[in-house]
Amino acid sequence: MSKKQVSLQVETSYRQIIRIALPISLAMLVPQLNFITNNIFLGHQSSSSLAFAAITGVYYLIFAAIGYGLNNGLQALIARRAGENREDEIGRIFNQGIILALLIAAAGILITWFITPLVLNLVIREPGTVPFYTRFLRIRIWGLPFLYVYQLRNALLVGTNQSRYLIAGTLAEALTNIGLDYVLIFGKLGFPALGFNGAAYASLIAEFVGMFVIYLVIRKKGISRRFSLFTHFRWDKVRVRQVMSMSGPIIFQHAISIMSWWFFYLLIERNTGQEGLGISNTMRNLFGLLGVLSWSFAATSNAMVSNIIGQGKNEMVIPVINRIIHLSSGIGLFIFFFLNLFPSLFIALFGQGEVFMHDAIPVIRVVSLAMLLMSFSTVWLNAVTATGNSKVTFIIELAAITLYCVYVFLVMEKFHLPLTIGWMSEWIYWTTLFSLSFFYIRSGRWKNKKI
Repeated sequence: MSKKQVSLQVETSYRQIIRIALPISLAMLVPQLNFITNNIFLGHQSSSSLAFAAITGVYYLIFAAIGYGLNNGLQALIARRAGENREDEIGRIFNQGIILALLIAAAGILITWFITPLVLNLVIREPGTVPFYTRFLRIRIWGLPFLYVYQLRNALLVGTNQSRYLIAGTLAEALTNIGLDYVLIFGKLGFPALGFNGAAYASLIAEFVGMFVIYLVIRKKGISRRFSLFTHFRWDKVRVRQVMSMSGPIIFQHAISIMSWWFFYLLIERNTGQEGLGISNTMRNLFGLLGVLSWSFAATSNAMVSNIIGQGKNEMVIPVINRIIHLSSGIGLFIFFFLNLFPSLFIALFGQGEVFMHDAIPVIRVVSLAMLLMSFSTVWLNAVTATGNSKVTFIIELAAITLYCVYVFLVMEKFHLPLTIGWMSEWIYWTTLFSLSFFYIRSGRWKNKKI
């Protein structure tokens, strides 16, 4: 192996964990900054735009989560092959992931154009707002192919222990999005003021730029050549079956997870109107901004556990998970105290006034505890994925989502309780994920699983 080539087998130290997690967190942070930038600009434009962004943002997040599920499954497969030092298989698996991603993206575009408007007309309380949602989504959804290819390149880099290269693409995407948000929403530099739809065009172009830049990085660093990317770019049913066997349950897992969140937001629209949606949208942005640290450690858990199992070191799995949790939970505890000591700092960014601030602070306190629970729950769940038992991951998610949906329906639709009580559903969700994932890993039933 050339001295310039990174070893595909990971170590189990805290230093190795941080080396993998830090670039991942930066890569995840930038898209979340894009979401927040969109909403800050929209919030200063009008309160109705901030409310509209709640429904459209979570809707797009459903399809992003599907890509993230495909990414997680592919990442676990690539990390396993990396741990086994089977470089020839990595490119073949990656290529099949790209083909599947583009097919899913095409389906998402068709659904958004022809089916989603019908659904919105049935469930939205104020039918006059449906055209605003529909126009935005029909623009925004065209970014899906770029997002999916971008996500899978992340799986390649994380799975092969080269996560530091993620930063270039995400930085390019962030700068593009922020600049175009300002130009297109408010109509600067001679462009027309597109308002709400300007955010859709900005995000679409930014996703293309991010994908293109990470493509250039992978090509320049010789990663494409090392793993023979695109040299076997044709349908391979054996490896497609491998990818779908691993990713399929995770895709459904992430899809139903975000769909349940969309269900919650639709209930909020029906019961609290635009004010409740605006507050909930700020909570989604809070999860996105500060949750990236937990998600980066979760992705690290996925990659490291799969790699270690590939090396034949099953006895190191639980010690590695514990080390990751020490770091993730430590940061989660800091975020918890920060949000409870200074709850108004984040909310003030959206420029919505004193009444909005007063109503949002109790919700942010509930969300702060949910984020602390998430900091270790998501690490355990991704460790289950890394073992190759993605069907078990799906069952765990399904159990958590069922409890979540029953709770929010009873609280918001049946008893019409305050929004703060509704957001306590996150406590139920993350506690269930942690409990089931923890007991599964500790049981050792995963040790004979082959992928």
